[in-house]
Amino acid sequence: MKKETKNKIAIVGSGFLGLTLALRLAESGDQVTVFESASEIGGLASAWQISDVVWDKHYHVTLLSDSFTRKIVEEIGLADEFKWVETKTGFYTDGKLVSMSNTLEFLQFPPLDLLSKFRLGGTIFYASRVKDWKSLEKISVEDWLTKLSGKKTFEKMWKPLLKAKLGEGYRETSAAFIWATIQRMYAARNSGLKKEMFGYVRGGYARVLEKFGKHLQSKGVEIKLNSRIENIRKNADGKIEVFLAKVQRREGIKSEPPAVAGGLSAKEFQKANNKLQNQLKISDLKYETNENQKPQTEDRFDQVILTCPSNIAAKICPQLTKDEKAKLERVKYQGIVCASVLLKKSLSNFYVTNITDKTPFTGIIEMSALVDKKEFGGSALVYLPKYVAPDDELFDKTDAEITEIFVSALEKMYAYFKREDVVEFKISRVRNVFPIPTLNYSANVPNVKTSLENIFIVNSAQITNGTLNVNETIQLAERFFEENLKHIET
Repeated sequence: MKKETKNKIAIVGSGFLGLTLALRLAESGDQVTVFESASEIGGLASAWQISDVVWDKHYHVTLLSDSFTRKIVEEIGLADEFKWVETKTGFYTDGKLVSMSNTLEFLQFPPLDLLSKFRLGGTIFYASRVKDWKSLEKISVEDWLTKLSGKKTFEKMWKPLLKAKLGEGYRETSAAFIWATIQRMYAARNSGLKKEMFGYVRGGYARVLEKFGKHLQSKGVEIKLNSRIENIRKNADGKIEVFLAKVQRREGIKSEPPAVAGGLSAKEFQKANNKLQNQLKISDLKYETNENQKPQTEDRFDQVILTCPSNIAAKICPQLTKDEKAKLERVKYQGIVCASVLLKKSLSNFYVTNITDKTPFTGIIEMSALVDKKEFGGSALVYLPKYVAPDDELFDKTDAEITEIFVSALEKMYAYFKREDVVEFKISRVRNVFPIPTLNYSANVPNVKTSLENIFIVNSAQITNGTLNVNETIQLAERFFEENLKHIET
């Protein structure tokens, strides 16, 4: 039988990792509170409004092989809302846009000679068959790819792509990184259809999060937005106190809700937001400017699970040992500055355009090559991501400066693009997106269990043999719950 006493559990962070844990704990009978520092749930998968459209703040896609994501979407009642599309891939190289969406186009790919193409194809095929990923952690990605593909191919193809994603951090990245990337690519092709089928839920993650929030509310989960945790402390009686950062309660709800469905007008968006806010148990909080105000004690809990980045977890858990803090702080993150651009017309028919030339952004993701333009009111939605170190000067540039840099680059890349085509240009900045998988990474990953009993730290740093995406974070949550939190029936 299940234990009768409910645990009172706090979860810090409302990304899909935290939300999945909240769901599983609530289903097992625990009393769960989710604390989110932002004004909406979802973390990196959260949604926002761009012009009159509500859609994902960052680009996401679901593969047919993403079983954990599909299971959650099914549980919250949206399984029938998936739409699956075969997409095309482009490359911008040597100042030209070329397609590389099938074998024939690969063989005709201009930048590489025939031998280099065969070595590149052989590298990808070989990596797809490798099973011992831990052995690849001992080899740098540069050495491994150079050995397999040749120096010419590495310099022309692999190096620009690695630098676009990892910056100079590629030099200390292990070969397991590219292995995981290729494995995910092949998973899309080995789903039974033998071709890449990408999917999305109608309305995007805005709709998924809206349903997820309602589903959690029906299970008794309390969600607190605008609630940044400053300190977590374990008392002598075993209870864990959670302190909010210089906040005070106020009456009335004015912050944005978890999310709403896509394709709404601004007026419909606000109306749906207000309705959803009233449905969810969300305490609205605001930050105080009074620096002398003491942190506010929120409550006492039996267990606390932190899903925030490792370096932040080290700061808000002062009772951790020096060794624990040092290990958490050694996790090296890569950040992102990502522009969402709503356009009057499409840039191309490629969902992903990889870039080997020098441009101010990492790549071009045309969401409207995957998603029906009706979702965007007939417009095209394009993402321009730039992956950078957390201390990169790009974070300090103004929106106007970044807009000018990015738009000028588009004008040079696409002769038919005009800045008058831009309906709206909106910029997201996140300093800690994904940990860089350095050499021997899995041996140095911080443990989910801390020296403080019933305080856990679980985040993307524990993804050791995959790439950061929604499916991986949900899988991480499910595994952590099964191994550490699931109530055992007797």
